[in-house]
Amino acid sequence: MDWDKLRIFHAVADAGSLTHAGDRLNLSQSAVSRQIRGLEEQLNTNLFHRHARGLILTEQGELLFDATAAMTKRLDTASARIRDSEEEVFGELRVTTTTGFGTLWLAPRLPKLYEKYPDLKVDLMLEERVLDLPMREADVAIRMKEPSQADLVRKKLMMIRMCLYATPSYLKANGTPQTIEDMADHRLICQNTESAQVGAGLNLVQQLMLREVRSSLTVNNYFGVLQGVLHDLGIGVLPDYITDDFPDVVQVLHDIESADVPVFLAYPEELRQSKRVAAFKDFVQDEIITYRKRLKEK
Repeated sequence: MDWDKLRIFHAVADAGSLTHAGDRLNLSQSAVSRQIRGLEEQLNTNLFHRHARGLILTEQGELLFDATAAMTKRLDTASARIRDSEEEVFGELRVTTTTGFGTLWLAPRLPKLYEKYPDLKVDLMLEERVLDLPMREADVAIRMKEPSQADLVRKKLMMIRMCLYATPSYLKANGTPQTIEDMADHRLICQNTESAQVGAGLNLVQQLMLREVRSSLTVNNYFGVLQGVLHDLGIGVLPDYITDDFPDVVQVLHDIESADVPVFLAYPEELRQSKRVAAFKDFVQDEIITYRKRLKEK
């Protein structure tokens, strides 16, 4: 098939309009229309349902759009790799990680990355869903387990645990629990057991829920749990990396904690030579080293 026709088809499908696609491509509406008709004749099928308010893809059109979208991603990747010079780091870098790690650990440290690479454009995607790196849904992922997808470069960053935390002001007003049975006199703040979270954290929460807890607040991410703890609502289940940036939060019941959770950084094999990926990887590893040093000094 003619790539030029496919390129124009993709623009029309994405814009939903011949006019808008023409504006993007600097082509007249009639020129765009001729290319679409030519492609439909070549494939012997209709790619769009034509309505007064725009164009809607047919079933066959959706199949072709999926293919052109994948091709476009591959071309964008190749273009980005070509633009990466040996001395400069610039352009977009799509990073995915969990809401908790992204908001509580990664985002507060990003000023250092931008200070070193001011032309970098980071698209930080925070969600529990595991994005498909080989299909380029993201460039780099930081995950709370070792990635299982093939063709990925992976690096183990550190181990974390879920522990119990509260503020000194809360403990002064409500007392400090000495045993797990004492949790019956406190409000437990944790992730909802139905929300996406690492298995070790879920197991700890389930164990605590089996106890006679006076009151509870459940949230669907660790950022919300932390906010509850900071506002003296109770004792929260949180990852231990929060202690580095939130010194007013103290651990209680030190013998009650989750199993170790590995944190991995991963990216597609095809981005091994990317200067943007290398810069981000080095930045994260340097921050991990600094984080560990501060923990040892405490």
